[in-house]
Amino acid sequence: MDHPSLVPALLLADSLSAGGSDGDARRPVRRSVRDWIVDVTVFLAAVGLGLLLLLESTVRPDPPSDGLLATDLLVGAVGCLLLWARRRRPVAVAVGTALIGAFSATAGVAVLIALFTVAVHRTWRTVLLVAALNIATFLVYDHLRPDPEMPGPLTIALGVVLTAAVVAWGMFVRARRQLVVSLRDRAVRAETEQRLRVDQARQLERTRIAREMHDVLAHRLSLLSMHAGALEYRPDAAPEEVARAAGVIRASARGALEDLREVIGVLRDTGDGVLSDRPQPTLADLADLVEESRAAGLRVRMAYRVPDVAAVPTVTGRTVYRVVQEALTNVRKHAGGTVARVRVTADPGAGIEVEVTNPAPLGADLGTPLPGSGTGLVGLVERVGLAGGTLEHGWTADGEFRLRAWLPSPQPAAEA
Repeated sequence: MDHPSLVPALLLADSLSAGGSDGDARRPVRRSVRDWIVDVTVFLAAVGLGLLLLLESTVRPDPPSDGLLATDLLVGAVGCLLLWARRRRPVAVAVGTALIGAFSATAGVAVLIALFTVAVHRTWRTVLLVAALNIATFLVYDHLRPDPEMPGPLTIALGVVLTAAVVAWGMFVRARRQLVVSLRDRAVRAETEQRLRVDQARQLERTRIAREMHDVLAHRLSLLSMHAGALEYRPDAAPEEVARAAGVIRASARGALEDLREVIGVLRDTGDGVLSDRPQPTLADLADLVEESRAAGLRVRMAYRVPDVAAVPTVTGRTVYRVVQEALTNVRKHAGGTVARVRVTADPGAGIEVEVTNPAPLGADLGTPLPGSGTGLVGLVERVGLAGGTLEHGWTADGEFRLRAWLPSPQPAAEA
């Protein structure tokens, strides 16, 4: 009735699976503080409840002999001590306690704890084999030490139900742990993918900025070359013309150096080697951008207060253009039907401020960010930061979404 052929098969399975994901038999198990608390509690519970079961057997009409009680206590203590190895070799401990439980009442609770550990840490096939061995040893125990106050079939039924309940509980704990691990892995993977998308957005934005800088730098260098060539081929020019050309050359060279420094800061390998030759927008093109948005069906109110557009550097003007462009695009995508208000003000002492606001669309939740990938705003933050400014966005207390960018004041050009 003990099915001894199951024992070597289970021990072999435990030896093979000990090097898998549930443990490593060659590596010592390091218990955490929580593990120590659980193991001590489990051991004390097994010993205490096992002693109660042994005590219960002594008050029966036909109690066991003193020698059998002493043997039961000694062997049951060994079964309880085996629980300390259940984390490293759960199947071996379960087999050992099951064999001891075939004639020891003291090891009864230890048998169930070992079975529960197997159900948590091993596959369902191993769990079913261990459960079958437990039922077989329980039949042996009931045959050797029957309870005269309870019918045999009822005792066997209770043992089977108790074994099934322990197995079901353990497998439920195992499934829950696997679910938690799976959700944690998915969360980590999603966070990693989002970080990669943000990094890619920064990379693409830096590349676009570098391409735009290339156009500006080429323009400055061409001016420098043209005026230098004029000086070379007209050595007899008037001193005033020479001084004026030298001033232009100096200003162009200084601007070229500034642009080159910005290019070095943002340039990345594009992989295709193709540079855009499309003319890049400036602050003067902002009115055309607003009219284009209006033609597309977006209602825009524009407040434009820039005293001297020509005094604004090309990079700053292009950054302002891109900020307004991205803001109007977001309004059109996420708040269609509302009125966007654009305000651009320039102050030589306070810098250039760009503010785009729009009310929330009907049914929008102000506690959550606007839907979308969010990479457009990431690119704007990168672009404005490289221009020396700051950018902030979010919901205001009045229920409006506001995007505000600040760029430093343009430095006055040096006199030739």
